[in-house]
Amino acid sequence: MGFEPPQRLVRALGETYGDTAAAEWLGSLPALTDDALSAHSVSPDRVCAPGGRSSLVLLVHGADGTPAVLKIAPSGAAPALERAALAHWSGWGAVELLGADRPAAPGDALLLERLHHEVSLRSLPEAKALLEASGIVRRLWVEPPAGHAFETVAERTARQVEPMRVAAARDTELGPLVSAALGAREELVQDSPELLLLHGNFRQSKVLSGERAPWLAVGPEPLTGERAYDLARLVRDRVEDLIASPGGAATARRRVKRLAESLEVDQARLRGWTLFRAVESGTRALTAGRTQDGELSLEFAGWL
Repeated sequence: MGFEPPQRLVRALGETYGDTAAAEWLGSLPALTDDALSAHSVSPDRVCAPGGRSSLVLLVHGADGTPAVLKIAPSGAAPALERAALAHWSGWGAVELLGADRPAAPGDALLLERLHHEVSLRSLPEAKALLEASGIVRRLWVEPPAGHAFETVAERTARQVEPMRVAAARDTELGPLVSAALGAREELVQDSPELLLLHGNFRQSKVLSGERAPWLAVGPEPLTGERAYDLARLVRDRVEDLIASPGGAATARRRVKRLAESLEVDQARLRGWTLFRAVESGTRALTAGRTQDGELSLEFAGWL
C-alpha cells in the first residue's frame, strides 16, 4: 500500500524515539502495513489524518464490507499491552478489539471497530463532556486479568522522575514546581489504596462517538494502580481554555473537587496526581521544544 504517514505522527515519533529510530520504523511501515492487512484479511480505505501521535491509523473494511480500523504502532508504544487491555474490557466502555480470539498480527497491529474519529467528547460543552467522561472511565476501572504484564503507576512514574529533575536543573525556575510534584509522587506511591486496570491516558479526546454505544474510549496506555492517577489527566483537559479564563485557577480547583466527589476518589490524592502529571507533561513538552504546551501545563500546575 502506498501512502504518506501524517506529519503529526512523523514529528511525534521523532520526539519520542529520536529521528534515527523514527526513520527506521517509518521505513518499515509499508511492509508492516501490507502484512497486517493480509493477516486481518481487510482492505484499506484511507489513512486517518491528522491521526494520533503514537501510531498509524488506517480506515479499512472486511471482505463483507464491514468497516474497521487498523492501528499500527512501534513496539515502544506497547501495542501488545493495548491489545491485552482492550481484550479484557471486551468492548465495555472502550473500543472493541476485533479478532481477539486470533493470534496477534505481525507487529501487533490491532484491528478495531470503527468509531467516528472526527467526533470526540471535546465537541460537547465542557460540563456535558466531563459528565460523559466520568461515566466512561468508571467502566474501565476493573480488576486486571490474571497473569497480566501491565506495569504499575509506581513503576511508570519512577521512570519519569529523572527527566523531570534534569529539566529543573536546566531551568532553575522550574525547581519549586518539580520539587512539589516529586514530593507529591513520593507520598502517593507509599500507600496506593487499590490496584485496578487503568486507561493511562484518559482525556476527552480519547473518547469517540460510536454506533454500538454513544461514547467509547480509545488509545489506552494501560497500567495498574489507583483511580486518582487515571483521573488526573482529565482534570487538565481544555487547559488552554482554563488559562484564557479570568477564573481559570478557581475553575481548576473546583474541577478537582467535583470529579473526586462524583467518582468517589480521594480529593487530596487526585490533586497530588494532577500536580505530578501536569508538571511531568510540562517539563517533557519543554524538553521536546513544544514551549507553548509546556508553559500551559506548568501554569496549570502552579494553580494546584
